[in-house]
Amino acid sequence: MQRRYITVDVFTDRAFGGNPLGVVLDAGGLSTAQMQAIATEFNYSETTFVLPPQDSANDAQVRIFTVRSEIPFAGHPNVGTGFVLATQAAKAPARLRFEEKAGLVPVEILSDQGNVSGAELTAPQALQRMNEVSAAEAAALLSLSVSDVKTDRHAPQVVSVGLPFLVVEIASREAVRRAKPDAAAFAEALPRIGRDVIYFYTRDVPANEQPLDLQARMFHPGASGISEDPATGSATAACAALLADIDAARDGELRLRIGQGVDMGRPSLLLTRVRKQSGAITSVHVGGGCVKMMEGMLNVSGEGS
Repeated sequence: MQRRYITVDVFTDRAFGGNPLGVVLDAGGLSTAQMQAIATEFNYSETTFVLPPQDSANDAQVRIFTVRSEIPFAGHPNVGTGFVLATQAAKAPARLRFEEKAGLVPVEILSDQGNVSGAELTAPQALQRMNEVSAAEAAALLSLSVSDVKTDRHAPQVVSVGLPFLVVEIASREAVRRAKPDAAAFAEALPRIGRDVIYFYTRDVPANEQPLDLQARMFHPGASGISEDPATGSATAACAALLADIDAARDGELRLRIGQGVDMGRPSLLLTRVRKQSGAITSVHVGGGCVKMMEGMLNVSGEGS
């Protein structure tokens, strides 16, 4: 059986930037094992599988796989899948609703001069602030010194709006650039706090990288050791929600332009919006541009269940 796929670079306006994504269309009939095998074959940070919705009021059921396992929600897979489905439609929709394991994910379609250019998701869950770790532990994970970790606004903390990440603020752009994952520290500390990925950022953005508000990186276990992600929408959304939560403003919208992937040669731009009312976060959004890269057919033996 052949299955059509399209790949896109997400959170970028140019080819070979952003985060690559494989989108498998018409995935009905594939087993979980087959989906996992296909995701491993693509070897991207995530691959999505588009299935008919369980509720006809929604547009699709979307399952998301890393090279290691299925996950309940992620950022660039939603943005990229929304972009792909909108470009394949006879008339591009204004918005889509995806059923995912974390809940319903609304996706707004972005356009530029009448052409679909990207998408923006709304996070499926409210901000959750969970385990904290010490500055020393966070520094060890990144092969940095304790003085490189800032804690004046928030401690290193696991936060989530659908998928949890350890979020750490770093003092300088230079420290973000020289950070390296320490495999031994990852193996010791992260399983204890219940998460195996670390997202770290700095407000120290040099003039040649502005008008960014933050510059970020993310390390996670990959197919062969610890890998770096060039654009992580779910972590960016969680970080933006955390920053909005600790902001003194009780009402309004916090907008941030966040760079990622620069230090690995795949520059990405993630645009976040967090709305607050009476001191409470009411919605969290992250979006950006997409570029179609490849399309083709997968040969899959047999049907699953």
